[in-house]
Amino acid sequence: MNISENLKEIKSTLPSDVTLIAVSKTKPVDDIMEAYNAGHRNFGENKIQEMESKWETLPKDIKWHMIGHVQRNKVKYMAPFVSLIHGVDSFKLLKEINKQAIKNNRVIECLLQIKIADEDSKFGMNLADASSLLDSEEYKDLGAIKVVGLMGMATFTDDENQISNEFKSLKNTFNSFKTQFSNDNTDLRILSMGMSGDYKIALKNGSNMIRVGSAIFGERNYN
Repeated sequence: MNISENLKEIKSTLPSDVTLIAVSKTKPVDDIMEAYNAGHRNFGENKIQEMESKWETLPKDIKWHMIGHVQRNKVKYMAPFVSLIHGVDSFKLLKEINKQAIKNNRVIECLLQIKIADEDSKFGMNLADASSLLDSEEYKDLGAIKVVGLMGMATFTDDENQISNEFKSLKNTFNSFKTQFSNDNTDLRILSMGMSGDYKIALKNGSNMIRVGSAIFGERNYN
C-alpha cells in the first residue's frame, strides 16, 4: 500500500479522540506531501534542524511535533513554529523553551516525558521529579509555556504484558497528576504513548496520541 492508503487504514481503526502523529523523520518532502494531500496535518520529527528545514518548505498549516530528545541550545530554531514538544525531561529545558517562546511572542505547549521503560537508553523524568516540578513556584512563574500532558516510551521487548504494564502505570500517573495539578500553565489533556510496534497496546491503556512512522511511510531511512 502507499502512504495515503496506510494512513486511511490506520485512522479507520482509531477512536475519534486519538490524535495520530505521522513520524516523518528522515523522510523526504514528497512523502510528507503525499500524507498532507491525503488530509493529514500532524507530523513528528526528532531533529530540530531537519524539522525547521521542512517547515520552511512545506505548507504552513502543518502542525509540527518535536518527538526526539531536545538539546537546549537548539530550542531557538523551532520556537517560532513548533506545535508541541513531546520530550521535556527537565526544568532547565522548560525554562529555555519559555525564554524562546517569549522572544517569539508565543505560548509553546509541551509534554513531560516520564521514564517508564526498563532501559537505560530511554530518556524521561521519574515520578517524584515530575511531581515536584509541577508543584514548584518557579515552574508556575513560566508564563510562555503550557504543560498539556505526559509522554512515555515502553521498553523495546516482545513481552506484551510488560509493555501493557508500563503504559498502564503512565495512565495511572496521568490520572493522578490531572487531579493534583491545574493552573495557568498546566492543563493535562494529552497522554502520548504508543508507536508503530505497540500503539494498539497503548490505545487499550488509555493513550490519546500515538506516534506512527514505519506503518505509514515504510521502514525508516537511517542517516
